[in-house]
Amino acid sequence: MELTKNIFFNTDKLVENSDVKLSYTGKFFQDNSSEVFLHYGFGNNWNDLKDVKMEKTELGFQAEIHLTDGETFNFCFRNNDDEWDNNDGNNYIFPIEKLQTGLVVLEDEPVSLGSARKLRRSYLWSKKIRLAVYKIITYLPKLISGNYKKKSKISE
Repeated sequence: MELTKNIFFNTDKLVENSDVKLSYTGKFFQDNSSEVFLHYGFGNNWNDLKDVKMEKTELGFQAEIHLTDGETFNFCFRNNDDEWDNNDGNNYIFPIEKLQTGLVVLEDEPVSLGSARKLRRSYLWSKKIRLAVYKIITYLPKLISGNYKKKSKISE
């Protein structure tokens, strides 16, 4: 996903407590800087502030980082000459989505067999109801019109 010109992520969205690879093909890559550092933090106060040396590849400078919990992911870039690419003084700031835990089963929570049986039972009932509806839709018009003939076995 390209969040802004010359900055790419290997994921569609930024989600808290996940790893993400960031690729940078901006000013420092185009100027052929030998080293680039990613300077980043989380939230309005830039919590958990870190500097990470990025690896130079044919696709740009790349770094893999872990997104912690916070509302935003804030970052900028610095090269080996202590020059900064900070989005013209605005920094690069992107929202971090909260991890959806509604369907996640945690390991320490026991799974109830009763709930599994209820799900199985409701699934079976839904199949029976669908079959009954199908038969009604298929055969009721034939019964009403009188065109219904029971298939008889042909004996040889």
